[in-house]
Amino acid sequence: MSALVALAFLVPLATGLGDRAREEALADAARRSALVTGALAVSTDPAVVRRAVAASGDDPRTRPVVHGLGADESAGRAGAADLERARAERRSVVVDVDGGALRLDPVVLGDRTAVVEVFVPESALGGGGGRWLLLLGVAAALVGAAVLVVDRVAARAVDSVRGLVRAALAIGDGDLAVRVEPSGPRELAEAGYAFNRMADRLVAARTDERELVADLSHRLRTPLTVLRLDAEALESDDTSVGSFSEAELDRRRGIRRIRQAIVTLEGEIDVLIKTTRKAVAHEAGPAMCDVSEVVRDRMVFWAALAGDQNRPHRVTGAQLRIPAPVPRAELAAALDAVIGNVFRYTPQGTAFEVAVSRRDGYVAIRIDDAGPGIANPDRALRRGASDQGSTGLGLDIAKRVALQANGSVSIDRARLGGASVVMLLADPEATPRQVSRFGLVGRAVGRRKSSLDPD
Repeated sequence: MSALVALAFLVPLATGLGDRAREEALADAARRSALVTGALAVSTDPAVVRRAVAASGDDPRTRPVVHGLGADESAGRAGAADLERARAERRSVVVDVDGGALRLDPVVLGDRTAVVEVFVPESALGGGGGRWLLLLGVAAALVGAAVLVVDRVAARAVDSVRGLVRAALAIGDGDLAVRVEPSGPRELAEAGYAFNRMADRLVAARTDERELVADLSHRLRTPLTVLRLDAEALESDDTSVGSFSEAELDRRRGIRRIRQAIVTLEGEIDVLIKTTRKAVAHEAGPAMCDVSEVVRDRMVFWAALAGDQNRPHRVTGAQLRIPAPVPRAELAAALDAVIGNVFRYTPQGTAFEVAVSRRDGYVAIRIDDAGPGIANPDRALRRGASDQGSTGLGLDIAKRVALQANGSVSIDRARLGGASVVMLLADPEATPRQVSRFGLVGRAVGRRKSSLDPD
């Protein structure tokens, strides 16, 4: 295609240049002929004519030849017919001959007519091959440049397409982090931008899906706590001591199956919460939430359950907005895990309170209860450990959320008499600095009244 375009452009150009060169050569011949015809108009003296011919140029081949003065005219190239034609028509005539062209100009000298002949060689007419060789070289250069440009453009397009293919295959294999650098022609660049937007939407959709699964798991865990508490309120399921009727044995076995099913379901939900929260935290990255809003929202559920079990409770410090660098669902899961432990390991009627404060670069969430407390706090904070025969996942969830927010979890004796679990979260709106955690929650030695206590 490039060669055809070059030919379509250069052939007319070469023809036009040839015509112009011919016109310029014939015009120069007319100028040299005019010198001789002017001299003939003044005098027909051979000496005068020879001086005019000599003045017309240095090349003997192109000097004018005068016919019709009676001198030897064998030096001319024009035939008798061409000369007669010029005399008869009384005008300039251009005749093509071997090696070039002749310009014949008639001059009337009284009763006779002389003819001035000027030879124009073919090289002066533009008929040589040099012009065509030059144009052929130009054509070759244009075609080569076009091929080079097209090759580079095609290479960029191919690279862009290959990048899109590799990225699409990576997306298909599950790597949603892959992106492309839009490049190449405008259409391919737009396709690259569209691909990146599609990948972003896929990541957001999968994150939302996992967040939804985690939220549903978290919501299932809280009513499951109610089921477990109700199951524990049932009679004993022991069938090894005493003699029972067949109906009583079936009833006790049913109670045992219910309790075992609840324990199994709790374990499955705990695993589901852990895996989905981990995936969401890894994909979504850091997030922010309002600690006070999360505490108020979760206490709506736990307050209803506390009323059913006659547990006195209160919430302090959750009136104002307090930001924390953790996802809302993560903090809600940690809060439910710690409060759920209060309901699980303390008798019905045991009081508890939840307090929120903000001080010295940290946000503190304190959950106190009036139960028996925790005999070994260090062991309780170790992953998977528990003094109550459970998996120990509740405090582990709280610890993981606190560490995610550059904080920590501590256990102490509560003012109510039982255990006090304190979650420290870095305050994103303050400059963190080293402080005494016990001083933050009001448990420094010699200070019996907490600065976080609204009283």
